[in-house]
Amino acid sequence: MRQIVLDTETTGIDPKEGHRLIEIGAVELINRRLTGKTFHQYINPEREIEAEAIGIHGITNERVASEPRFAEVADAFWAFIQGAELVIHNAAFDVGFIDHEFGLLHGLRGEPRLGPVADHCGVLDTLKLARDKHPGQRNSLDALCKRYEIDNGHRVLHGALLDAEILADVYLTMTGGQTALLLDADAQGGDGAASGGLGGIRRLSDERPRLAVIAPNDSELAAHHAKLAGIRESAGQCGWDTLSGWETSQRGD
Repeated sequence: MRQIVLDTETTGIDPKEGHRLIEIGAVELINRRLTGKTFHQYINPEREIEAEAIGIHGITNERVASEPRFAEVADAFWAFIQGAELVIHNAAFDVGFIDHEFGLLHGLRGEPRLGPVADHCGVLDTLKLARDKHPGQRNSLDALCKRYEIDNGHRVLHGALLDAEILADVYLTMTGGQTALLLDADAQGGDGAASGGLGGIRRLSDERPRLAVIAPNDSELAAHHAKLAGIRESAGQCGWDTLSGWETSQRGD
């Protein structure tokens, strides 16, 4: 399953009032594992950024004045997200801006209208997910980081790529943690099922060294028996050292 954890920064809060995207940050998950692939782009919005918005994300008009316009990065962005499930905190906000930008692009290029992004990608709203799991509680990204003990101390101002990376950690933790302690099939040089890839079994070599077995010495055995005698005295029974062959096996005989 391919998912794109995504965040945006904007000139203001409502695209219907002419506000635009100024930053997009996204990270890729495949089968709930971060792949290391990212998309990050600052964008010239072709309008002024509101002072209140600058106070939130710290991106100034001067910072984006020489950045490409959305039309120049739209194809690369679409190629990155197409067909994936988008994981977004307060998805209606970001998706609304993305739809608005692609709508403007349609008018500029005269191409067939793309239609809502949700017609081409799944959308998972982590804010809704958090509210369902923690009703009546604060469910901002900062609040979720605190609840799930995820370090976001480096997050002073909002930033799209940083927020996407933090949201990926929050999402994986909130939905059960990463399921990727297994190794990638490519790293093992074979198919996943045979070599320990995602969903497979990692098989150990028959030529690996045997594990060392360290037997207890006489004083350790004596201390063990004394402990069991104490358990037997207080509990009335203890069958641990009456198991067939136990003491012989512990001595390594």
